[in-house]
Amino acid sequence: MSDQEVILLESFCSDLGLEIVFAGRGRVTLSSYSVTRPGLQLAGFFKYFDSTRILVLGNTEYEFLRSLPVEVRKERLATLLSYQDIPCIILSRDLPVLHELIEEARKTGCPIVRTDKVTTAIMNDLFFYLNNKLAPQTSMHGVLMDVSGVGILLTGHSGIGKSETAMELIKRGHRLVADDSVIIKRVSEKLVGSAPEMIRYFMELRGIGIINIKNMYGSGSILNEKEIELVVELENWDDGKVYDRLGEGAQYETILGQKVPKHTIPVKPGRNLSIIIEVAARNFRLKSMGYDAAQELIGRTIGR
Repeated sequence: MSDQEVILLESFCSDLGLEIVFAGRGRVTLSSYSVTRPGLQLAGFFKYFDSTRILVLGNTEYEFLRSLPVEVRKERLATLLSYQDIPCIILSRDLPVLHELIEEARKTGCPIVRTDKVTTAIMNDLFFYLNNKLAPQTSMHGVLMDVSGVGILLTGHSGIGKSETAMELIKRGHRLVADDSVIIKRVSEKLVGSAPEMIRYFMELRGIGIINIKNMYGSGSILNEKEIELVVELENWDDGKVYDRLGEGAQYETILGQKVPKHTIPVKPGRNLSIIIEVAARNFRLKSMGYDAAQELIGRTIGR
């Protein structure tokens, strides 16, 4: 898990469809997967209070605050907002903002935002959002493609031909996710890859330079993120190495603790790598549905 993620308040609100009521410090620091409805804290019980969680005030908390005498309400909110690491407070159901809440938030800079969604809906949204933002992540050198619906990570030494192969795949109607550097997150036991924002849609082709795939081939040629389902490693052909010809020797690449099926494809002049990778994608789909051509052939041979 990432220790924390600091996000501009405007981006946070844009992602979740929230209205900024009080911008405060102008940023949200995320460090916990969990979200809290601070009913116990508003009742005066602060033991075990985790102030690193986003706070959501729903109708129940709002009506409870309104039922309190003004001085008690102010004291409870002052104690709550004295925890200066609260990422932000979200009001659901378009609830009016209490004067005392804004007053105390101004002292610590805690942002206050609002949504018209019911409390359960915004908490569900936050669950998925936080799981994505705080997911364990790493980066790998390679090219990530969506080939016939299969997320394929092309790896191999620099200069082996990954970008050129990806370029041919794009021309054949497949989509680029990332070239050169791939950011990988483990989200709900799946590996999801994307491109660093700075180089998204760009590709380097030796001898030509930098090109923008989206501008050159249109928005249908790119994808912002894709689950990594198959790793294809390109390596120079080695006459002394025995390569798998039946597909029985299963290989895997371990990324962030997750095992991903892997093929090693030898590269030499005359081999059409883009077609081979298309075949690998289609064969992966067939195996996922329970069909294995190698096993069928072995069965026929034994049957004879």
